[in-house]
Amino acid sequence: MPFTKVWLHIVWATRQRAPLLTIDMRQKLFAHIKENALSKGLHTDCVNGHVDHVHALISLGADQSISKALQLLKGESSFWVNKNALTKTKLDWHEDYFAVSVSESGVDQVRAYIKNQEAHHQRKTFQQEYNEFITKFGFAVRHN
Repeated sequence: MPFTKVWLHIVWATRQRAPLLTIDMRQKLFAHIKENALSKGLHTDCVNGHVDHVHALISLGADQSISKALQLLKGESSFWVNKNALTKTKLDWHEDYFAVSVSESGVDQVRAYIKNQEAHHQRKTFQQEYNEFITKFGFAVRHN
């Protein structure tokens, strides 16, 4: 049996960054994401976010891919939210996402960053955070 631990910090947003994730709803959503991921064998260390996006720290197993993990997290969670009518309008996730590797020594720092989203976004918008991620991690931005 292979032993692997690949940490990822992943971020995804609502379609058109619609502010659909209210405080009460977020807690239910994040708990559901963790519970569902666990039932599918995906280790989700922490999940948090703000009104228009979600951050998660996950660890992939030997037979898991980033795209499958995101399909599980995003697809199932929007289905669950819509089935349970937790938002006033239909929740759709934007098709794009960030996924960056995290070293074992950086896990605590990323975990703290994710857990502090509410305070973090009192000082910075998601657009500012997005722009910082693009620059910091050297992502090429696609123009349609």
